[in-house]
Amino acid sequence: MKIDRGTSRDKKAYLSLLPIVWIMTGILIFTPSPSFPENIPTIIMDISFDMSQKVMKGKSIITFPGGERYIRSKGLRILTIKLDGDPIAPAVKDGAFRIDAREGSVLEMGYECSHGEGSQCMIGEKGIVLLDDWYPSVEGLAFYKLSTSVPGDFQAISEAEEIATGKDQDGRRVTFTFPHPLEGIHLVAGDYNVKSESYRGVALSTYFFPEDAGLADIYMEHTKKYIDLYTGLIGRFPFRRFSVVENILPTGYSMPTFTLLGRDVVRLPFIVRTSLGHELLHQWFGNLVYVDYESGNWVEGLTTYLSDHLYEEMEGRGWEYRKQMLLDYDSYVTPERDFPLREFRSRTDFASKAVGYGKSAMIFHMLKTSLGDKVFFKAITDLIERERFRKASWDDIRMAFEGASGKDLKWFFRQWIEEKGVPSIEVIRWNISPKDFHSAVSLEITQGEKRYIIDTPAAVKTDQGETPVSLRISDATQRVEIIAEGSPERLVIDKGYDTMRRLSNKEIPPRIAQVLSEEKGILILPAGGRENPLYADAVSFFEDRNFTVRDPAKVKEKELGGATVVILGFDNRIARRFFGKIDKESPGLVFMVKKNPMNPLKAIALLHTDLREEIEASLGKIIHYGKYSIVSFRGGKNTEKKIDESERGLGLLLTEPVYGVEVSRALSLNEIIERVSGKKVIYIGEQHDQYSHHLIQLEVIRGLFRKNGRIAIGMEMFQRHFQKVLDDYIRGTIEEREFLRSSEYFKQWGFDYNLYKDILRFAREEKIPVVALNIRKEIVGKVAKGGIDFLTEEEKKELPESMDLTDGEYKERLKEVFEMHKGSGERPFTYFYQSQIIWDEIMAQTIYEFLKEHPEHQMVVLSGGGHIAYGSGIPKRTYRRNSLDFAIVLNEGSMEKGVADYILFPEPVFTVTPPKLMVMLREEMYGLTITGFPPHSISDKAGLRKGDRIVALDGEKVKEMQDIQIALFYKKKGDTVKVTVVRKRFLSGERELDVEVTL
Repeated sequence: MKIDRGTSRDKKAYLSLLPIVWIMTGILIFTPSPSFPENIPTIIMDISFDMSQKVMKGKSIITFPGGERYIRSKGLRILTIKLDGDPIAPAVKDGAFRIDAREGSVLEMGYECSHGEGSQCMIGEKGIVLLDDWYPSVEGLAFYKLSTSVPGDFQAISEAEEIATGKDQDGRRVTFTFPHPLEGIHLVAGDYNVKSESYRGVALSTYFFPEDAGLADIYMEHTKKYIDLYTGLIGRFPFRRFSVVENILPTGYSMPTFTLLGRDVVRLPFIVRTSLGHELLHQWFGNLVYVDYESGNWVEGLTTYLSDHLYEEMEGRGWEYRKQMLLDYDSYVTPERDFPLREFRSRTDFASKAVGYGKSAMIFHMLKTSLGDKVFFKAITDLIERERFRKASWDDIRMAFEGASGKDLKWFFRQWIEEKGVPSIEVIRWNISPKDFHSAVSLEITQGEKRYIIDTPAAVKTDQGETPVSLRISDATQRVEIIAEGSPERLVIDKGYDTMRRLSNKEIPPRIAQVLSEEKGILILPAGGRENPLYADAVSFFEDRNFTVRDPAKVKEKELGGATVVILGFDNRIARRFFGKIDKESPGLVFMVKKNPMNPLKAIALLHTDLREEIEASLGKIIHYGKYSIVSFRGGKNTEKKIDESERGLGLLLTEPVYGVEVSRALSLNEIIERVSGKKVIYIGEQHDQYSHHLIQLEVIRGLFRKNGRIAIGMEMFQRHFQKVLDDYIRGTIEEREFLRSSEYFKQWGFDYNLYKDILRFAREEKIPVVALNIRKEIVGKVAKGGIDFLTEEEKKELPESMDLTDGEYKERLKEVFEMHKGSGERPFTYFYQSQIIWDEIMAQTIYEFLKEHPEHQMVVLSGGGHIAYGSGIPKRTYRRNSLDFAIVLNEGSMEKGVADYILFPEPVFTVTPPKLMVMLREEMYGLTITGFPPHSISDKAGLRKGDRIVALDGEKVKEMQDIQIALFYKKKGDTVKVTVVRKRFLSGERELDVEVTL
């Protein structure tokens, strides 16, 4: 049997094959060949070559056991055909003809095959490769004996237990005898250097071209190690010969008694550590026990499991290999591309490989983990012994495991082999309760609509260690209870990836495969659009993969959130909108993949290059780096490859950790000021309505000002377009009333100005710059309502130059805030999230701009605690821009790790609030109309009426609400204010009157 292995796989770590970690007790002895059915034909072949004409001439004598037979002769020139000595002229259709032979009938055929395009006969000065359709073949198994004449300087190899060599007039005469039935036969010849020795009763040989002859020793030594390994696991090597043969073609194959390895990969150091062992294992699976393709190809899964996977397992990385198989399934196997394993024949694309190799290997892993090593290997050795040189099916696999285990496994093979798809596991509810001096962790687990029977490991981590358990999940929703020692902290399900399942989003790193497997995506053009020659080839590359090409200025947010996106150029405006500053050196070609911040189920990729030639040399190679999150190339050579971190196992935080402080080591405010005085930016969080927080802020500002006269105050409470008003107030060119009116403080912010008054008056007195950090609230409001697309083009110009939407933990915290607000479900969280990021980013950008222009200054930033906790809102976004050291001080808050550098707990302090008129007002074109009064209203008692239009207070005109707020700010309780109103009269129209209200 020929097993197609493709070209190569990327491996780094050297594999030490011994000592063996999986040990079988006892070794399967080499048993005699089983008896074969009598209806297997015998084929004797004799071929020669005209090397000058590149032609193969052959003769085949086929002895039939009788019955109707089809002979395939596609691609051959048939010279003669005789049946039992008589010439015949059968009707050839689609490269095949039928004969009706009696028992013992002999078919003789003469034929030729020429080297050339479309031919299966590769004949040249360097070598000969005959793999498929190079001789008249019969359907099914046959006994073969092949003799050939090759040039005298050539060495030839074919399936053979015995090889006889001699000389004839054409050069070297070689006869190959294989006493077992084969599905086909192959021949390779060339000017090989051959090295041979005997090991454990097996004649080992290597066939390398002269330029690679130095590889013989390392291949020979690794072949011995693999024979040792598999002899210990599944029994004696099945043949008396085995050869490693270098192939002119780039592909690798495994045939009974030899393997072909492409010359393009044979020199790669990882081939002997992985692919060689895989091919040698195929001598048992595929070349000793054949595949019944009609019932599904099981060979690739079992071979992958006991070779590539086993080698990683022996190095302690088996869980990583299994996770990668699950990631491949997630990347490539969409519902449309999925199919039952019964239907797998061979690898045709990434999806078929993920099913036929990956899912199949995981099934064998689940059998091994559930039944145990001893039963698993007994089933395998029983299968080998019973099905030698026969076609085995999945049913034969099942019966072998049932026989070894004594269990009925029909349910297992039915759900994994007969059906497509894999389960998804999710914990939807949990509870912890005490139980008999232990902790009972109750879980409610769902696996979606389709029910599987799943046995999966889990562990509860407590303050006293881990409690491992095995969970059996058989219902759509399953309730389970785990009894653990100590206080439960975290649950992890399937940490070792022992279960074939869909991974949770947190387990999946962004990866190139996710992008390239997308059937439809969006490609964002670089600066300069299609006219940019740097990315012309990249545009064609992704257009060929059905990506829709969009201009960055015209693409909509909704499109970006609903698709996988590729962005061309790190300086692309869409890249800056999503990822902010991309701190990445970019010589050559860089391709990095991130999770789409607008839709975590999709990906966003960034492709950057500095030369068009780099795209031509490297872009096509990224398909071989599907598991990586970032790759870099220079001159077509890979210079970097990295997988972003992701969670291991399906994790669940059961309880939040409780933190405490050592009171005796508590710091005074002055000590904290001393410690933060060396930082370039000091963030002081607040709850806006807590006066004590603002007093702390003032104390910090005063303390830092004493140490460093060059400080500035950044305030969330003011919008950037009012910066000139702030400057005028601090310089003393306008008074406070005008400042409050011109800055629209009460319209834009709304909190009592007494909370901030002392800070601003101190800044004015000491001429400390105050920086308006915020964006217009109209911008934030519109984005929260309808996303960035809801803005006008002019409004979009006010957005921050760059944004980073990738902080997943911050996003989760904002989602909790969003869901607590009434009516949050009426608008998408995505829009709320965008609005908050815009808010944070514009403040960070403003801080960056000020410190860039005033590098000698230190800045104290005053904002709500949510904008600075954990550094997620403003601090890290500022740091992304300027890399300047900072400190975070929070006023009150929970003691959580990483939430801040310092947390203060000031005693509550109450401030005197301005008096109120106690009226309900509506702003109109010509003033403020009274619409009602609260209970016990002082204005109602003073004589004001519903419908009155207030036009002045103490003689100062009133046009809008903030005019009243400013006027009242300078009053105190007990003062009298003259309220001028316009009142409508029943018959005589309107009249103006004054009403005195005692506050």
